[in-house]
Amino acid sequence: MFLFLIVLSSAIALIVIGAVVDGMLYLLSAGVLLLVVAVLYLLVRSILRTRRGRPTTVGR
Repeated sequence: MFLFLIVLSSAIALIVIGAVVDGMLYLLSAGVLLLVVAVLYLLVRSILRTRRGRPTTVGR
């Protein structure tokens, strides 16, 4: 969860800097890319966590 928060906060910082400073469109796009990566990381982590917690019925 700590990694998610670090990536999310850096993405928000890059988006803000890229939007405010003129000519820094590459920072804006890098921030959006990091935001998408952070959301995908959280999604994959939650999917893997729910699959691991389910009991399996083997041998019935």
